[in-house]
Order: sequence, then structure tokens, then C-alpha cells
Amino acid sequence: MILADKIIELRKKNGWSQEELAEKLNVSRQSISKWEGAQSVPDMNRIIAMSQIFGVSTDVLLKDDLDLASQPDSFVPDEDAARMVTMEEANSYLEHRDLSARRVALGVFLCIISPILMIVLEGLVHAGRVSLTENQASGLGLLVMFLLIGTAVALFITTGLRGSRFEYLEKEALETAYGVSGMVSDRRERYKRTYAVQLTTGIVLCVVAAIPIFLTELFAEGNIVAEVLATGTLLLLVAIGVLLIIRSCIVWGGFQVLLEEGDYSRREKSESRRNATLSSIYWGLATAGYLAWSFLTMEWHRTWIVWPIAGVCYGVVVAIARALRK
Repeated sequence: MILADKIIELRKKNGWSQEELAEKLNVSRQSISKWEGAQSVPDMNRIIAMSQIFGVSTDVLLKDDLDLASQPDSFVPDEDAARMVTMEEANSYLEHRDLSARRVALGVFLCIISPILMIVLEGLVHAGRVSLTENQASGLGLLVMFLLIGTAVALFITTGLRGSRFEYLEKEALETAYGVSGMVSDRRERYKRTYAVQLTTGIVLCVVAAIPIFLTELFAEGNIVAEVLATGTLLLLVAIGVLLIIRSCIVWGGFQVLLEEGDYSRREKSESRRNATLSSIYWGLATAGYLAWSFLTMEWHRTWIVWPIAGVCYGVVVAIARALRK
């Protein structure tokens, strides 16, 4: 039996369509069709990947004199087998992480600055500095806020859809083809300085963002214009800081994924699958609490404190969840 026939039989035995097999191998459906039609032959990395997902040896796939009928367990895929990552896949993934870093960071930036115009306009109206009614100021501010948030949501959704084909890299055990680890390590080393600078700058901006509020309370207490401008400045500095932190961490995380280090080691991947539901619920509640508190009190210059507190508490919640599981 030739390789083309073995691929067809193994695929059908596992109940996969050509599209599903193509997704598992990170190739196009046309490539699967050509392999099964004996119009082309997969490279060795794909052969190894197929042997892992089909649960057969490479000899069974490559040697025509070995029949699948003599392999009774060959149709049971090995769920724990490591996925092979080729040089092409690794480069594509790192390019995706770089694009995602820019888009996600921009989306978060837009969300954080979205209420600035509304806050400033309402303050100026109260101070009698602009010829708008309170309703007009609120309406214009809300319009801009929703436009910015809508743009951010669009960025998040499109980025998520683009990255769906790489989800297995962050969840499954990996084996890299020859040269991949060296390439990723070299690129990480060259990015290390940029990562350190952006991360440090972002953290410093988030820390000093509250200074305009303190200065206003010390030297311009009761001055509405100064207060709203200080609040807008605080949100802008936090937005820039968070943008730098998110952008650098997403790119750095891409290197860790391929090298299976840090939060993406095999042990952490197994743990993160358990924490996925907990994370979704926790951050959903944190976001709902932040928005409810902010809109009820309209004290945006204070409610931002929710995020650093939520970040610290999340680590505690995860640690408690791990202890309870053990």
C-alpha cells in the first residue's frame, strides 16, 4: 500500500475530513488532496507529524511493504504526542505574535482613553468654559467612547480569528524541527533589550500616572478644569504604559511558547487549561465591577485602582485554586 492510500485510510478511520487533517498539520486542504492523490509527497516534518497524530510509526507510513492491517492499534491517535513545529510554522507564528502585539495593545489603549473626552467635556461644562449643555457634553463623550470601544472590540475579534490556527502551540506539547530552537533563541536574545525597556517604561508610566491628581489636590483643589485635565492625563499615561507592557509581553510570550518556557512549559500548559474557565469568570467580574463603579460614581480618577488590585488578587485566586485541586 502506497503512502497516499495510507493517508486516506488513516484519515477516514479517525473520522476526519481533509480540512480537519489540514488544520491539524497546519497545511492547506489542497496539500492533503495532492498527497492523497499521489500528486505530491509530504516532507519529512509532515511525515513525523502525521505519525504522531495517527499513532503509527514513520516506517508504517513510508514503507510500502508494511500494511496498515498488520497494525491493529495504528488508528488510535496519540493525544499526548508532541506536535512537530517546522521552521515555516515558527516564523509564521512569530509574525502573528508581532502583529497581535500591536493590535491588542492598541485595542486596550483605545479602551482606556475612551472616557477621557466625556470626562473633560463634562468638567468644562460645569466650569462654564464651553457653550454646551450637560446632555450635549455627555452625549458627545459617550459617542466617542463607544466608537473607540467598538474599534477596540473589532481589533480583538479579528486578531483572535487570525490566531486561531496557532492555538495548539499554546496548549499542546511541542517538538521543534532542526534549527527552530536556535532561530527562536537568537531572535529572543536580540529582542531582550527592547522588551526590558518597554516593560520598564510601561510600569513606570503606570506608577507616575497618579502624580497629576496629587498635584491638583495640593495646588489646585476645587479647580474643576484642573481636576478633569489631571484625570484625563492620568488615563492617558496609564493607557500608554499598558500599551507598552502588553505589546512587549505578547512578543516575548511568543518566544516562550515555541521554547516551552515560563508560563508555556508543558506543566504550565496543563495547569492553564484548568485555569481558563476561572480566568474568564474572574476578569469578567472585574470588568463588570470596574464599569459599574465608574458609571455610578463617575469618579474615573479613582476607579482605575480596580485593575492593579485585580491583578494582584488574581495571583492569589489562582494559588488558592491550585491548592484546592491538590
